[in-house]
Amino acid sequence: MIRKFVRNILRRPYRRSLNAVGSIVDIDSRNQQLQRQIVTQYRVACEAGSRPYDKIRDAGFRCYSQFEEDGIILYVLSMVGFKTRTVVEMCCGTGDECMATNLVLNHGFDGYMVDGDPANISHAERFFRMRKDCLLFPPVLRSAWITPDNVNELLLEMGARGEVDVLSLDMDGNDYWVLDAITAVSPRLLVAETQNIIPGNLSLTIPYRPDFDSGWNKAPGEQDFRGASLAAMVKLGRSKGYRLIGAHRHGFNVFFLRSDLASDVFPEVSIDEVHDNHWTRVGQANRWPVVKDKGWIEV
Repeated sequence: MIRKFVRNILRRPYRRSLNAVGSIVDIDSRNQQLQRQIVTQYRVACEAGSRPYDKIRDAGFRCYSQFEEDGIILYVLSMVGFKTRTVVEMCCGTGDECMATNLVLNHGFDGYMVDGDPANISHAERFFRMRKDCLLFPPVLRSAWITPDNVNELLLEMGARGEVDVLSLDMDGNDYWVLDAITAVSPRLLVAETQNIIPGNLSLTIPYRPDFDSGWNKAPGEQDFRGASLAAMVKLGRSKGYRLIGAHRHGFNVFFLRSDLASDVFPEVSIDEVHDNHWTRVGQANRWPVVKDKGWIEV
């Protein structure tokens, strides 16, 4: 109860209007100052030819991401350089907990964010409306059910096109099929969720269904029949010109860098290395046997 209360207080918009001054700490301003120092340290290291971390997961921290993806994204972009300052997120949720928000609020990125639940987008609109740094140019938010057939039209209608610094894809379902279809944007850094309970030697995905719902209210075995394996996403990434450079510490949110960028700083890593963590080992031992005979297809 106390933890929930504290979390709600920390997430509560700290600024109700431009006239409310003085008594409430400007958390975003403090985050910006701290993170700019971090970026500077990474840039100094890059210019000196050194690599601060052997594994990108060691750079992780959480500001608005669910886990430590904010820190990993900042580390990779700092080392390869910010270019377009544009981030696209497919399935952004409520906005206060997603991959794009830290870049939008604390690094001046243009954001293009989509979610299939209208209630999530309404919450995100309220969240960003209360942030001072979004006063003049808030992120573009859309409520839409994302499919391979509409994803490019949707991105172009929002204004997202061409090279972007980051694309984050977290659909808990048709991720493989949507990523395969995307041509409207060309991300330098790609963040994707994979189904890490699937063993690393299997290139599998769910069959495409336009109405697929991850259904977190389903029975545990039904919930795990979703997404695509890391091997499937690695194969797809390579076909699009990306290499796997690592993951967060739980091994299901993974990072791909465009092949022409910083191969000396971020070499390709193996699937086994990404899957070498407690959460993945437990999932493959206990959860995979429950769903392994469902309707996966090899890609």
